[in-house]
Amino acid sequence: MGRFSDMALVVFLRGVNVGGHRTFRPAQLAAQLKHLDCVNIGAAGTFVIRKRVPLQKLRAELARRLPFETLTMICLGENITSLIAGAPFGAKPAAPGVVRFISVLPNKTFNVAPVQLPARGKWLVRVVGQRERFVLGEYRRDMKTIGYLGKLDRLIGVPVTTRNWNTINQIRKVLES
Repeated sequence: MGRFSDMALVVFLRGVNVGGHRTFRPAQLAAQLKHLDCVNIGAAGTFVIRKRVPLQKLRAELARRLPFETLTMICLGENITSLIAGAPFGAKPAAPGVVRFISVLPNKTFNVAPVQLPARGKWLVRVVGQRERFVLGEYRRDMKTIGYLGKLDRLIGVPVTTRNWNTINQIRKVLES
């Protein structure tokens, strides 16, 4: 756990800046972590740490600087670049009104089967696969979708944190810069 990474680290905070709960300013946290060459990606608590740092030290620093406790998932940047290079959703773009996402598992020991929610009728959220600790899915733009995304934790059996595929591509751009 305390080993150095050979590449950048990607931090995913769970359940922050959602519906007025556990709010903070990610840009301010990134500025506080500038000594780690931290880059903020959006408002959902996603960061790229480009300086070598032991995972244990990074976790401690994040916990000290956040105004609340939250689940923090950290993966190697190369895990993200490998995921994207493997074209997990294929070559075709998403259908109109459909958004691709990944949910990050705490580790890769969990296996997730494809499923759709609701189980009958027109799906709003569907899990289409898994690559290591990343659950791949799609959702339709609909008012009820957020409720079904919230059920992924129970369905999978562990807390996950979810990001839009566009966010994952932004991470890739930072990693490549």
